[in-house]
Amino acid sequence: MPYVVSGAQKQSMEKNAGELWDPANHCFVCGPSNPGGLRVRFRLEEEGGEQICRAEFTPGPTHVGYSDMLHGGILYSLLDDVMANWSFLQGQRAHTARCEVRYRDAVPMGVGLKLEGRLLRRRGRMMEMEGKAFRDDNGALVATAQARFMLAGASGRDSSSRA
Repeated sequence: MPYVVSGAQKQSMEKNAGELWDPANHCFVCGPSNPGGLRVRFRLEEEGGEQICRAEFTPGPTHVGYSDMLHGGILYSLLDDVMANWSFLQGQRAHTARCEVRYRDAVPMGVGLKLEGRLLRRRGRMMEMEGKAFRDDNGALVATAQARFMLAGASGRDSSSRA
């Protein structure tokens, strides 16, 4: 069943996820105030009645692993955050309980990525999520993630800042 988004939540979708909780957010992936961070901007889009979290990222020289390829840890972090921000952009803080990434292809420096995160199912406070990363130049799937996230607090909300 698709997650229903309220009017107030829809207004928040246009903002950078890090700015929703604290403009001084230092999250490595999405924090606007982290000088060494990736500063990725996430958004929710509706597709066929389903909410999908999306973002783009182009790796540069500081993100290198082997032989001018994107470091796998950076790609893991991007996938983790695109899934977490699915919930975050809807006003619910969630924490990664488990995440498994399958790397399918290397990503050369300078090749843009398109990221997607979606809810597969929710059981109580647990959400099963899926993340995908595609090359922007040819659409090839480079990595997938399957994860479980736990909604924070009894209601799934957390008043502390995200960082």
